[in-house]
Amino acid sequence: MPTDDINSRIAELEADNRRLRQLLDKRDAPGELRHRLRSTVAMLRTIIRKSASKRHSLDTYVGHLEDRLDALMRAQAIADEQGAIDFHKLLADELLHYQARDGERVTFAGPDLHLQARAGQVLALAVHELAVNAVEHGALGGDGTIDIRWSVAGAGPAPLLTFVWKETDTAPVAEPSHHGFGTEVLTRTLEYELKAKTDLAFEPDGLRCTIRFPLSERVDGSQAG
Repeated sequence: MPTDDINSRIAELEADNRRLRQLLDKRDAPGELRHRLRSTVAMLRTIIRKSASKRHSLDTYVGHLEDRLDALMRAQAIADEQGAIDFHKLLADELLHYQARDGERVTFAGPDLHLQARAGQVLALAVHELAVNAVEHGALGGDGTIDIRWSVAGAGPAPLLTFVWKETDTAPVAEPSHHGFGTEVLTRTLEYELKAKTDLAFEPDGLRCTIRFPLSERVDGSQAG
Protein backbone atom coordinates (compact mmCIF):
# COMPACT_ATOMS: atom_id res chain seq x y z
CA MET A 1 0.00 0.00 0.00
CA PRO A 2 1.42 3.44 -0.91
CA THR A 3 3.03 5.50 1.83
CA ASP A 4 0.58 8.33 1.03
CA ASP A 5 -2.31 6.11 2.20
CA ILE A 6 -0.57 5.45 5.51
CA ASN A 7 0.17 9.16 5.99
CA SER A 8 -3.46 9.98 5.20
CA ARG A 9 -4.68 7.49 7.81
CA ILE A 10 -2.26 8.90 10.40
CA ALA A 11 -3.54 12.41 9.68
CA GLU A 12 -7.14 11.27 10.24
CA LEU A 13 -6.27 9.62 13.56
CA GLU A 14 -4.33 12.64 14.77
CA ALA A 15 -7.26 14.89 13.84
CA ASP A 16 -9.49 12.70 16.02
CA ASN A 17 -6.98 13.09 18.85
CA ARG A 18 -7.00 16.88 18.52
CA ARG A 19 -10.79 16.95 18.70
CA LEU A 20 -10.71 14.77 21.82
CA ARG A 21 -8.18 17.09 23.50
CA GLN A 22 -10.36 20.09 22.69
CA LEU A 23 -13.41 18.29 24.11
CA LEU A 24 -11.55 17.52 27.32
CA ASP A 25 -10.60 21.17 27.71
CA LYS A 26 -14.21 22.29 27.29
CA ARG A 27 -15.78 19.74 29.63
CA ASP A 28 -16.02 20.39 33.35
CA ALA A 29 -14.09 17.23 34.23
CA PRO A 30 -12.17 16.91 37.51
CA GLY A 31 -8.56 18.03 37.20
CA GLU A 32 -7.04 14.62 37.91
CA LEU A 33 -9.36 12.86 35.45
CA ARG A 34 -8.59 15.45 32.79
CA HIS A 35 -4.88 15.00 33.38
CA ARG A 36 -5.15 11.22 33.05
CA LEU A 37 -7.23 11.42 29.88
CA ARG A 38 -4.88 13.92 28.28
CA SER A 39 -1.96 11.68 29.20
CA THR A 40 -3.70 8.77 27.49
CA VAL A 41 -4.40 10.86 24.40
CA ALA A 42 -0.74 11.86 24.25
CA MET A 43 0.24 8.22 24.46
CA LEU A 44 -2.19 7.34 21.67
CA ARG A 45 -0.68 10.02 19.47
CA THR A 46 2.79 8.58 20.03
CA ILE A 47 1.62 5.07 19.18
CA ILE A 48 -0.15 6.24 16.01
CA ARG A 49 2.88 8.12 14.73
CA LYS A 50 5.56 5.64 15.76
CA SER A 51 3.69 2.58 14.44
CA ALA A 52 3.98 3.89 10.89
CA SER A 53 6.83 2.51 8.83
CA LYS A 54 7.73 2.66 5.16
CA ARG A 55 8.59 -1.02 5.47
CA HIS A 56 4.96 -2.02 6.06
CA SER A 57 1.72 -1.97 4.11
CA LEU A 58 -1.36 -0.18 5.38
CA ASP A 59 -2.88 -3.48 6.53
CA THR A 60 0.26 -4.33 8.51
CA TYR A 61 0.32 -0.84 10.00
CA VAL A 62 -3.31 -1.11 11.10
CA GLY A 63 -2.70 -4.56 12.61
CA HIS A 64 0.31 -3.39 14.62
CA LEU A 65 -1.52 -0.25 15.69
CA GLU A 66 -4.56 -2.17 16.90
CA ASP A 67 -2.40 -4.60 18.89
CA ARG A 68 -0.60 -1.72 20.61
CA LEU A 69 -3.80 0.12 21.38
CA ASP A 70 -5.25 -3.09 22.82
CA ALA A 71 -2.22 -3.38 25.13
CA LEU A 72 -2.76 0.20 26.26
CA MET A 73 -6.45 -0.46 26.89
CA ARG A 74 -5.68 -3.58 28.93
CA ALA A 75 -3.49 -1.45 31.17
CA GLN A 76 -6.23 1.15 31.49
CA ALA A 77 -8.79 -1.51 32.39
CA ILE A 78 -6.91 -2.63 35.50
CA ALA A 79 -6.27 0.86 36.88
CA ASP A 80 -7.84 1.58 40.25
CA GLU A 81 -9.89 4.67 41.14
CA GLN A 82 -6.73 6.73 41.57
CA GLY A 83 -5.35 5.53 38.24
CA ALA A 84 -2.67 3.28 39.76
CA ILE A 85 -1.87 0.05 37.89
CA ASP A 86 -0.89 -3.24 39.54
CA PHE A 87 2.39 -4.26 37.88
CA HIS A 88 1.96 -8.02 38.39
CA LYS A 89 -1.54 -7.92 36.90
CA LEU A 90 -0.31 -5.82 33.99
CA LEU A 91 2.30 -8.49 33.20
CA ALA A 92 -0.07 -11.42 33.70
CA ASP A 93 -2.83 -9.92 31.53
CA GLU A 94 -0.46 -9.13 28.67
CA LEU A 95 1.16 -12.58 28.68
CA LEU A 96 -2.23 -14.30 29.00
CA HIS A 97 -3.23 -12.56 25.78
CA TYR A 98 -0.60 -14.77 24.13
CA GLN A 99 -1.72 -17.92 25.98
CA ALA A 100 1.25 -17.75 28.37
CA ARG A 101 -0.01 -18.43 31.90
CA ASP A 102 1.77 -17.88 35.19
CA GLY A 103 3.32 -21.14 36.35
CA GLU A 104 3.23 -22.72 32.92
CA ARG A 105 5.32 -21.10 30.19
CA VAL A 106 5.98 -17.97 32.19
CA THR A 107 6.87 -17.33 35.83
CA PHE A 108 6.65 -14.09 37.79
CA ALA A 109 8.54 -13.12 40.94
CA GLY A 110 8.61 -9.72 42.59
CA PRO A 111 7.14 -7.52 45.31
CA ASP A 112 3.74 -5.83 45.17
CA LEU A 113 4.07 -2.77 42.99
CA HIS A 114 1.62 -0.16 41.75
CA LEU A 115 2.46 2.35 39.05
CA GLN A 116 1.09 5.74 38.16
CA ALA A 117 -1.13 5.64 35.07
CA ARG A 118 1.39 7.11 32.62
CA ALA A 119 4.21 4.85 33.81
CA GLY A 120 1.89 1.85 33.64
CA GLN A 121 0.91 2.67 30.07
CA VAL A 122 4.52 2.99 28.95
CA LEU A 123 5.49 -0.27 30.61
CA ALA A 124 2.43 -1.98 29.13
CA LEU A 125 3.72 -1.05 25.69
CA ALA A 126 7.21 -2.29 26.55
CA VAL A 127 5.89 -5.63 27.81
CA HIS A 128 3.67 -5.92 24.73
CA GLU A 129 6.67 -5.45 22.44
CA LEU A 130 8.65 -8.07 24.38
CA ALA A 131 5.73 -10.50 24.17
CA VAL A 132 5.25 -9.99 20.43
CA ASN A 133 8.97 -10.50 19.86
CA ALA A 134 8.82 -13.70 21.95
CA VAL A 135 5.97 -14.99 19.76
CA GLU A 136 7.65 -14.08 16.49
CA HIS A 137 11.29 -14.84 17.28
CA GLY A 138 11.66 -16.28 20.77
CA ALA A 139 10.30 -18.43 23.57
CA LEU A 140 6.59 -18.17 22.77
CA GLY A 141 7.15 -19.14 19.16
CA GLY A 142 8.41 -22.58 20.19
CA ASP A 143 8.73 -24.58 23.39
CA GLY A 144 10.62 -21.99 25.40
CA THR A 145 9.79 -20.33 28.70
CA ILE A 146 10.03 -16.82 30.13
CA ASP A 147 11.21 -15.96 33.64
CA ILE A 148 10.15 -12.47 34.74
CA ARG A 149 11.53 -10.97 37.93
CA TRP A 150 11.60 -7.53 39.48
CA SER A 151 13.07 -6.11 42.65
CA VAL A 152 13.34 -2.77 44.42
CA ALA A 153 16.55 -1.62 46.07
CA GLY A 154 17.47 1.47 48.03
CA ALA A 155 15.63 3.88 50.28
CA GLY A 156 14.53 7.45 50.00
CA PRO A 157 12.07 9.08 47.60
CA ALA A 158 13.19 7.15 44.50
CA PRO A 159 14.39 3.57 45.11
CA LEU A 160 15.63 1.69 42.04
CA LEU A 161 13.44 -0.91 40.36
CA THR A 162 15.16 -3.65 38.35
CA PHE A 163 13.04 -5.68 35.92
CA VAL A 164 14.45 -8.74 34.15
CA TRP A 165 12.76 -10.62 31.30
CA LYS A 166 14.69 -13.80 30.47
CA GLU A 167 13.73 -16.24 27.72
CA THR A 168 15.20 -19.76 27.68
CA ASP A 169 15.10 -22.90 25.57
CA THR A 170 14.96 -20.97 22.34
CA ALA A 171 17.11 -21.11 19.25
CA PRO A 172 20.16 -18.82 19.32
CA VAL A 173 18.98 -15.24 19.00
CA ALA A 174 20.89 -12.77 16.86
CA GLU A 175 20.68 -9.04 17.36
CA PRO A 176 18.26 -7.67 14.75
CA SER A 177 19.68 -5.62 11.92
CA HIS A 178 16.68 -3.28 11.96
CA HIS A 179 15.56 -1.46 15.10
CA GLY A 180 11.85 -0.74 14.90
CA PHE A 181 9.10 0.51 17.18
CA GLY A 182 9.68 -2.17 19.81
CA THR A 183 13.33 -1.31 20.29
CA GLU A 184 12.48 2.38 20.40
CA VAL A 185 9.90 1.80 23.16
CA LEU A 186 12.33 -0.31 25.20
CA THR A 187 15.16 2.17 24.92
CA ARG A 188 14.24 5.73 24.00
CA THR A 189 10.65 5.88 25.24
CA LEU A 190 11.38 4.24 28.60
CA GLU A 191 14.40 6.49 29.05
CA TYR A 192 12.39 9.61 28.24
CA GLU A 193 9.32 8.72 30.31
CA LEU A 194 10.86 6.87 33.27
CA LYS A 195 14.56 7.77 33.15
CA ALA A 196 15.10 4.05 32.54
CA LYS A 197 18.19 2.25 31.33
CA THR A 198 17.55 -0.83 29.19
CA ASP A 199 19.99 -3.59 28.30
CA LEU A 200 19.07 -6.08 25.56
CA ALA A 201 21.33 -9.15 25.66
CA PHE A 202 20.93 -11.66 22.83
CA GLU A 203 22.22 -14.73 24.67
CA PRO A 204 22.70 -18.24 23.19
CA ASP A 205 19.59 -19.63 24.91
CA GLY A 206 17.34 -16.61 24.47
CA LEU A 207 16.80 -12.89 24.97
CA ARG A 208 17.53 -11.19 28.29
CA CYS A 209 16.04 -7.74 28.76
CA THR A 210 16.99 -5.77 31.88
CA ILE A 211 15.26 -2.48 32.66
CA ARG A 212 16.17 -0.24 35.59
CA PHE A 213 14.44 2.96 36.60
CA PRO A 214 13.82 5.03 39.76
CA LEU A 215 10.45 4.73 41.48
CA SER A 216 9.99 8.46 41.71
CA GLU A 217 6.76 10.14 42.77
CA ARG A 218 5.58 10.37 39.15
CA VAL A 219 6.13 6.61 38.69
CA ASP A 220 5.23 4.98 42.02
CA GLY A 221 1.47 4.48 42.17
CA SER A 222 1.50 3.89 45.93
CA GLN A 223 2.13 7.63 46.23
CA ALA A 224 -1.01 8.47 44.24
CA GLY A 225 -3.99 10.08 45.80
